[in-house]
This record gives sequence, structure tokens and C-alpha cells, in this order.
Amino acid sequence: MVLRVGMIGLGKMGLSHLAIVRAHPRVQLVAACDTSAYLTDVLARHTGLKCHADLDRLLGEEPLDAVLVSTPSKLHAAMVEKCLAKGLHVFCEKPFVLDVADGERLVALADRQGLVTQVGYHYRFVGAFQEAARVVASGALGQVHHVRAEAYGPVVLRPKGGTWRSARNEGGGALYDYACHAIDLVNFIAGAPASVAGVVLNKVFSRDVEDEVYCSMYYPNGATGQLSVNWSDESFRKMSTKVTVWGSNGRVTADRQECQVFLREPSAALPGFAKGWSVRYTTDLTQTVWFYLRGEEYSAQIDYFVESIEQRRLDGTNSFRSALQADRVVSMILAQHGSAEPLAAVPRPPAAEAARGLWSRLFG
Repeated sequence: MVLRVGMIGLGKMGLSHLAIVRAHPRVQLVAACDTSAYLTDVLARHTGLKCHADLDRLLGEEPLDAVLVSTPSKLHAAMVEKCLAKGLHVFCEKPFVLDVADGERLVALADRQGLVTQVGYHYRFVGAFQEAARVVASGALGQVHHVRAEAYGPVVLRPKGGTWRSARNEGGGALYDYACHAIDLVNFIAGAPASVAGVVLNKVFSRDVEDEVYCSMYYPNGATGQLSVNWSDESFRKMSTKVTVWGSNGRVTADRQECQVFLREPSAALPGFAKGWSVRYTTDLTQTVWFYLRGEEYSAQIDYFVESIEQRRLDGTNSFRSALQADRVVSMILAQHGSAEPLAAVPRPPAAEAARGLWSRLFG
């Protein structure tokens, strides 16, 4: 089976996905669309790729099985809905949508159509974060009581303007660009929080959007969490993301490079991990990919999408349904900003239980 794919949006992430898709052995890149005539002309002239100026022509004229949507966030909902209505499997860049109601409608539409969906939260395909999720899901940490997610880096170090990422109404800012990654990792590793409080959205250089995001998170079982994101931190060479989970029997910390586990006592649920510290490195945890661009995880997520379509896997990791959990937390953060009272979402299972169920369903 060769999967016929169309590309929607050819910005930074769109071009990265385009290179990966064209190198995939079981994918045929049929055509692409973007509003930039200069870009599409260059691609058509030098690569032979058929390009369209708008989505309707792409969907109306090309025989497709699936699409990859890599457009500015405010365009996701309408474009994804058109693609689902055409019966196409959809990979959409993060964040999924800017309005939770749009996300709920799209999840229901994809379910009715029996279509595979995925959102580009690529950190779920980093070996160290997958290992952290496995450790929490095993129950070896005991009762989880605190979670912390951090993301810091030198992204905006001067007044920013001129792109959709600098505009509030287009889904820009540190919250949508970077904090959503950290939130999704919290959901993946420890389960989604039920409420947030103490929100700080602070401008450092940007005029319309926040450069720093801080808040507390709360779980139904009494566990707590912290979110700390700053994309104007030049003490880091590049953007760095880390998640730590504390439990009654130890803790786990994971970043792009490694997964550190401390156990007060060994656990039969986690063979091979002794009392005290154990470290697993991403180089040992990451599986080889056929094509490397920016990191193995970018190719791995596309391959997972292809495999999901081949296997009719509708409940895989990073589905629209799981990405909507991150959007709900973002919505809570925005709504609670400036309020003294915690804002609750739809109640979720306790952190460890949710993580254990997710890991079992996807990788068990």
C-alpha cells in the first residue's frame, strides 16, 4: 500500500514535514498548497511537486488518502474540518485548535468518519519521555503527588513582530508555541490536570503575546503540579524541556537527553531498576529512523501516522482526542488568568491511573 498524501502549508514546519514525507518509502506526496506563489513556484520548478494556491483546489483535484496540515493555528479548525469531510486522515501541527468547542466538533466528526487523526506533539516520540511515561504507568513511583513541567530557551530576545506567532488572535505567544508542548507531556506522562490556578502570563519583549507562562495545576486525587515556561531565557543555548514526577516511592525526571529514576525501594513493576538512581539515555532508548531531520522524533511521528492508517489505529497517541486535552488546559490557563479562583475542567482520572491506562492502551 502506498499512501497518497497532500501537504497544506509550507512554512518552517511544513517544509520539514515535506522533506520527511518525500523520503518515506510507503508514501507518495501527491501535491501541496500554500498561499505564497513564490514558494510554490520555486518548489514546482526545482522539485517537480504539483502545487496549488488554495485548499479547495487541492481537495477538489487531487486523489488523496491523507493530509498534513502545517498552517498558522487560527486556520486549523476550518481546514481540518474540510479534510475530514472529504474522508481524509489528518495530521495537524500543534496546537490542535484555539477553541475547545471546535476541537470537540472535529473529534466527533473524525469518530463518525472512522478516520485516523494525529497532532504534531513530537516530544511523545522522544525516547526519554516515553521511558518516563512507562515508569509512571508501571506504578513503581507509588502514589504520584507532584508534577513539574519546564521549558526555557532563547527564542524571543528582542521586540517581536511581523509573524502570526507574535499575534494573540492568531494563536501566537509562548503559551501556544511552547507551553502547549510541556502541557501535552504532562498529560502523556502523568495524566491531565483537572484545574489550574495562580496563572502568570508575562511579557518580556513581545507586545501582544506572553513570553513567560507560569501556573499551578491540580489533580482530583490531591496531586499538584507546576508549569514554568520562558522563551526569553538566554541562559539556555536552545529551547529545553523537562518533566519531573514525584511519587511516594521516588521520582522520575526526563528531558531530551536522558531519563533519571530514583526509587526508595525496588519495585517488581519495574524490573531492572535498583534502589537509588538509575539513568537511561535517549541514545539507548531511541529507535533508528529511515530519515533524520532535526531529530528522530520528527520522522518517528510521521511513520506512526502512516502505520496508524495502515493498521486502522484510531486511538493512537497524539490523536485529536488526546491533543484536545492540552487545548482544554490552555483554555483553563487563559480563562483563569487574573482570577483568584481555580478553574476546573471536566474531571479526569488520578494522574498515575490515567498514565497507566494510556501507556497500556498505546504500547502494552
